[in-house]
Amino acid sequence: MPYIPQTDRKRFEAGLEVLAKEIISTGISNGDLNYIITTLANFYIAKHGTSYNTLSDVIKAFECAKLEFYRRKVAPYEDEKIRQNGDVY
Repeated sequence: MPYIPQTDRKRFEAGLEVLAKEIISTGISNGDLNYIITTLANFYIAKHGTSYNTLSDVIKAFECAKLEFYRRKVAPYEDEKIRQNGDVY
């Protein structure tokens, strides 16, 4: 779940702003996005050590981020396309 307290978010803002400016100014591919996500996961593993628990933490974060992204971004997009083009069910 990405909903960490606002106070905790502040420590990431500067780094995310640098990354966001680069992404907005030059654009990125899906491979670039995969690289960024994988690199962050590798930093997490380097900090916490390679263990089943740590690797499981990364998988859980990926899966929960995927599900929340689907719920908040993809499902509303699909609903709009249903309204525009008609339902198939």
